[in-house]
Amino acid sequence: DIKDSFNLIESSFKNEGTLFTCGNGGSASDSEHIVGELMKSFVFDRPIPNEDQKRFIKLFPKDSKKIINNLESPFRAISLMSETSFSTAFANDISYEFAAAQKLYALGKPKDILLAISTSGNSENIIRACQVAKMKNIKVIGLTGSRGGKLKKIADVCISVPSDKTHKIQEYHLPIYHFLCYALEASFF
Repeated sequence: DIKDSFNLIESSFKNEGTLFTCGNGGSASDSEHIVGELMKSFVFDRPIPNEDQKRFIKLFPKDSKKIINNLESPFRAISLMSETSFSTAFANDISYEFAAAQKLYALGKPKDILLAISTSGNSENIIRACQVAKMKNIKVIGLTGSRGGKLKKIADVCISVPSDKTHKIQEYHLPIYHFLCYALEASFF
């Protein structure tokens, strides 16, 4: 399941797709942690492409060296749990259950991937985001505890870790998503 998840994300990135992440509580933090690892270097250097370097040199000759030395090649990654103003307004005006789903509905495209994290596998707002992903032909990777819940049924691939205790599940999730970030970076850089 980890290898299949890597293959889905790698294929998406090769086709200029975006990895969307979501979760609640500690899993929301994990969702943002993953994005942080992908938007900047994790282990390997990630120089910006030569064509971008040349364009910076042409447009900003005096500043180009500093710009080139301080930017890194990112992977396209967005946490559906960020943007507090949107999430709280949508939760207040409509429904928290559909806040992540609404954001994915607005931004997601078929070449993208949704990495949905739920220790129980039954978080309604995460399932709603997965339903939107399925409707938009976005592949879903689930990251859950041992039972998998509803998420295991809706995901294209589900990584279920061997625990039913929330804190242990979250501890198991960390090396899995760090490995995925490492493997993706190694593949591209």
